[in-house]
Amino acid sequence: MKFYKYQGAGNDFVVIDDRSSAFPVSQELIASLCHRRFGIGADGVMLLQNASGYDFRMVYFNADGTEGTMCGNGGRCLVRFAHDLGVIGHKTTFIAIDGEHEALVSPQSISLKMIDVSSVDQTAAYDFMNTGSPHYVAYVENLEKYDVVKEGKAIRYGEPFVSRGGTNVNFVEVLGDHSLAVRTYERGVEDETYACGTGVTACALSANLRYGFEDFVDVKVLGGDLRIEFNRTDDNTYENVWLIGPAEKVFSGEINV
Repeated sequence: MKFYKYQGAGNDFVVIDDRSSAFPVSQELIASLCHRRFGIGADGVMLLQNASGYDFRMVYFNADGTEGTMCGNGGRCLVRFAHDLGVIGHKTTFIAIDGEHEALVSPQSISLKMIDVSSVDQTAAYDFMNTGSPHYVAYVENLEKYDVVKEGKAIRYGEPFVSRGGTNVNFVEVLGDHSLAVRTYERGVEDETYACGTGVTACALSANLRYGFEDFVDVKVLGGDLRIEFNRTDDNTYENVWLIGPAEKVFSGEINV
């Protein structure tokens, strides 16, 4: 089987051209492809499939082999892959598990339009919202030394979230005006990842609510830098939410499956 490896801000993926619908989907196979010792190694697997009325369909699987919810950096990488294949030009409309997405392609970056967000659950300790995937957002000090895996796992498997299927967990430090640092424990990977697109999106919208950051937020993650642009309407709905950052091919190869 021919495969491709792409990464966006350190969030890395095995990508398959599955327009023939020939990929033998199984949790065991996908988990083995993602294994960093015995497989290719990745945070997830993505299939590019045909979809009536769209340029393509994005199908995303977590590193543990389960089918995932929306993955923002994965979506940006799949757009770059579709462009590299010649499936799309410099803009696209595709379909994913959370609905329709638009994207823009440039040599330096991929800009992905995320879903609108109209509901944010706020408490004194955290914000919670769905940006295509569920995200818990909490603000901490000294993020660089924070035990993201221990604390993130406790929240992901604790109530009230575990009975809802779990949540991704983001820890945030404010660096300055319109500027955040974010580290994320990802459900399905069950570890910290170098970046999480839906996660940094949630953190940016949270920073708008808590700190008044308007229109855009720059986010530093372990794997690089991302930007989120958005509009907040009078009824507190977030529209025109764009996740912007690099996405590039790392290598390609063949593997027996």
